[in-house]
Amino acid sequence: MVAIQNSQKYDRQLRIWGEHGQKALEQARVCLLTAGPTGTEALKNLVLGGIGSFTVVDGATVEAHDLGNNYFLDRSHLGTSRAQAVTVLLQELNESVAARFVEESPATLIQSNAKFFSEFTLVIATQLPESVLLQLDSVCRQYGCQLIVARSYGLMGLIRISASEHSVVESKPDNTVDDLRLHKPWKELREFAEGFDLDMEDAMLHKHIPYAVILLQAAQKWQHWGGREEKGGEEAAPVAMQADGEGQGGAGEPRALPRTAKERSEFKALISAHQRHIDEDNFKEALAAAYKVWSPPPVGSELQAIFSDPAIQLSHASLDFWVLAAALKLFVEEGEGDLPVDGSIPDMHSLTDFYVALQRIYLSKADADVAAVQQHVSDLLKSIGRDPASIPLTAVKLFCKNARNLRVVRFKPLSEELGTGAPTCIPALQRLMTSSDGSHAALYVLLRAADQFFSQFQHYPGSFLVTWMMMTWHA
Repeated sequence: MVAIQNSQKYDRQLRIWGEHGQKALEQARVCLLTAGPTGTEALKNLVLGGIGSFTVVDGATVEAHDLGNNYFLDRSHLGTSRAQAVTVLLQELNESVAARFVEESPATLIQSNAKFFSEFTLVIATQLPESVLLQLDSVCRQYGCQLIVARSYGLMGLIRISASEHSVVESKPDNTVDDLRLHKPWKELREFAEGFDLDMEDAMLHKHIPYAVILLQAAQKWQHWGGREEKGGEEAAPVAMQADGEGQGGAGEPRALPRTAKERSEFKALISAHQRHIDEDNFKEALAAAYKVWSPPPVGSELQAIFSDPAIQLSHASLDFWVLAAALKLFVEEGEGDLPVDGSIPDMHSLTDFYVALQRIYLSKADADVAAVQQHVSDLLKSIGRDPASIPLTAVKLFCKNARNLRVVRFKPLSEELGTGAPTCIPALQRLMTSSDGSHAALYVLLRAADQFFSQFQHYPGSFLVTWMMMTWHA
């Protein structure tokens, strides 16, 4: 019942990041340091999204200036705990989210009870001085908690992410890659394609042959028959045979797929030879997608970096991500560079029965590839002394489906940016400041300067003047 209610409640966002993304949200334990307008707004969006729980840490009471910049608060909250007021109001937005508050200064809590932060998956730190952020970053890295630093100053602000490592499985790329495996069809796919006659008499069926079938048959003829076509019972001259034998395999060996521009044009001519009418959209699709035969999608640079990352050398303490990555690497090595089939196929001009049958073949292959990766996962877990069944099949399926877009992001510690001495970011800032558009770098420098001003004079630039004007006006 709860699952159904959540599905209805979060229907719109489930359409964006799916059930797995929603589950990750529901397992999130978020800590907000300083319940000012920036932090409250950030936490509001997470609460509406359905995080598991949140904790607000703030030792201040609500003052008059809070009413002007935090729309959650009103005059009835003056003099009360800011942490408590914000917590109560935020939980009203989503009562399924667990909430609590701590009436203590974030700086004091970091100093006195660093282990407090070990229970969270994410800490959002807002409006904290640099000296406190340096301590907090060290604590969060110690306990494997991700840190987001948010700083606003008037209409300007910055966000800084700090985490030892962040692995991305579902990256939701803007452009998907179709891996139809046309260059290396497996037995069931090859047999399915061979069941179609590209010269069938039925015109309606002919113009609804899936373009993947057309390309598979064209590739088969190209490799094994040199592109020869039979017309009127007579075998036509080879359309792509080289006089000197260039581009052909040895005796009994399949011919290489098209490589040169001339060969690719001849391959397309082989497809066009079966097209009867200009309105046959399936043949138009085949011609447009012909490149998928000779240019299968490669393993991307980010995935190659994962395969060569030192973390892929497993130990008992390895994260599940790296166990899955190591299993995927073994699968790719066994498959001569091919990733698992993800089971999806693009839209094709075809009869529903043809399309569904083709889709089932790809789904079946995807299941077989997942099973192979799962076996590697079990073997690897056993080899490092862990339960072979500790990584569920659902996790392996998700990993394989998104294998092409896996990413690992590592963030530099704040000490390299905010620490004493000459921070390593200075050369990069100098380059940005002298570029054609150095506005963002300039804002960053101004925000850092304002924080330095505060640490020295205990108030922000302009705040003393505003206070003096208000006192004069009331007088």
